[in-house]
Amino acid sequence: MSGLPENLMYTDSHAWLRQDDDGLVTLGVTEYGQSLLGDLVFIQFPEVGAHIDEGDTIATLESVKSAWDVLAPVAMTIEAINEELVDQPERVNEDAFGEGWLVRVRISEELDTLMDADAYKDFASE
Repeated sequence: MSGLPENLMYTDSHAWLRQDDDGLVTLGVTEYGQSLLGDLVFIQFPEVGAHIDEGDTIATLESVKSAWDVLAPVAMTIEAINEELVDQPERVNEDAFGEGWLVRVRISEELDTLMDADAYKDFASE
């Protein structure tokens, strides 16, 4: 698993999180996670302003093979969704760590319980 960004935190459900300078957190799905699904055809997003509890679904990714719920690792409030993915869900397949981000959220707790890049590499290779 090469090219895994070191500045992100990772979950065991193959999501990544980045603490941004404006106090928000950007969240997406990892390259490995999207590869398990195959070509995405639809993404169901929550509404902006929605409160998502830890363990609840943030977004549902649908591919020609299956559907997958991206789960919240901590409680969060949705501040923005990646509107471009509504018409172009394949951007997640093309650029999972860049233009394929899913949502920007506000959280009130630390992300220190999540995995760093090395721990995620070990987890995903099991």
